[in-house]
Amino acid sequence: MPEHHSVGLSDAQVSSFIEDGYVRVDQAFSAALAEECRAALWRAMGLSPVAPEAWTEPVIRIGSMAAPPFVEAANTPRLQRCYDQLAGKGRWVAPRGLGTFPIRFPSPTPAGDDGWHVDVSFGFDNPDFMEWRANVKSTGRSLLMLFLFSDVGECDAPTIIRVGSHAAIARQLLPHGEAGLSLRALSADGYASTGDCPEVEATGPAGTVYLCHPFLVHRAQPHRGTTPRFMAQPPLLPVGEFDPALPPSPVQIAIRRACGLTF
Repeated sequence: MPEHHSVGLSDAQVSSFIEDGYVRVDQAFSAALAEECRAALWRAMGLSPVAPEAWTEPVIRIGSMAAPPFVEAANTPRLQRCYDQLAGKGRWVAPRGLGTFPIRFPSPTPAGDDGWHVDVSFGFDNPDFMEWRANVKSTGRSLLMLFLFSDVGECDAPTIIRVGSHAAIARQLLPHGEAGLSLRALSADGYASTGDCPEVEATGPAGTVYLCHPFLVHRAQPHRGTTPRFMAQPPLLPVGEFDPALPPSPVQIAIRRACGLTF
């Protein structure tokens, strides 16, 4: 494997992650591996890249894929180094697969799933997903990750990210302690506190990964191109709760800075 494929993030990229809430990792896994994963996803959907007449839905969701190519894509030396740098060495669980996959197709039909949101991280035993929760410690999630398995341009339904929105969400969660807030409570005002944040689109060639702060506000958008977009949006799971005896990771530093807490 070429040496640059195992190089992690620069100090400037880590600082950018703390400030902006995300970092783009180019060539996080190979284009050949992305192609292998796409073929498996086509099979899972029962569709073909050469039969567009059967692409009748705006989005098809595949829950998870744990075949070896997906595990390999999630655990390249480069990505593992990045996980160490952002979540803390020894503080994350190596992914044993990837999911979910919202595979978006060119379609005039609205998918109805393009609202602003954060990905909550605990309380999944509640049958009402709007009551799933997040707290200021980000219990249950170290990172939100966007894995691009196809080339994604501006017309190919790239995820839209509100830059720096993680800081506003951290301040919103702070008064609510361990219990945190439900997705319903977090979204009650339409994420008004993040409305002035600049927006960027998560574009890039297949093999690109966006490593995002767990509190980053983001949304889907319609596919206006011609080629289906293949992406996974898994969490990076923590080994356990934050240990105050350990130095804070960049994920935690971002939360503390946003809340005005001392180190």
